[in-house]
Amino acid sequence: MKLTTTQHKYIEIDENNVPYISGTTMKVIELISGHLAFGWSPEEIKFQHPYLTMSQIYSALAYYWDHKKELDNDLQKRSKKVEKIRQKIGETSLSRKLRNQGLI
Repeated sequence: MKLTTTQHKYIEIDENNVPYISGTTMKVIELISGHLAFGWSPEEIKFQHPYLTMSQIYSALAYYWDHKKELDNDLQKRSKKVEKIRQKIGETSLSRKLRNQGLI
């Protein structure tokens, strides 16, 4: 994979213009989605992903804030794609069971 460096020390961009955390296979969007979905602090992100350094985490967060509109659009596209797939496959038996028990 060919990577291009950025002004963010721990962020590299691949040939598909996808930002990754340097030295890992983790996309910035993956870290950000956990941060946004669960409200994870940088320390919680470190707990969830112990192979990342705090410098890598803060660099990814800084990259997000510097490219917020672009990454938020990417998150929205991903969410729509997941919803289409969910609608296509329908409700799973587990979901149905949990719904019948009032758990979801």
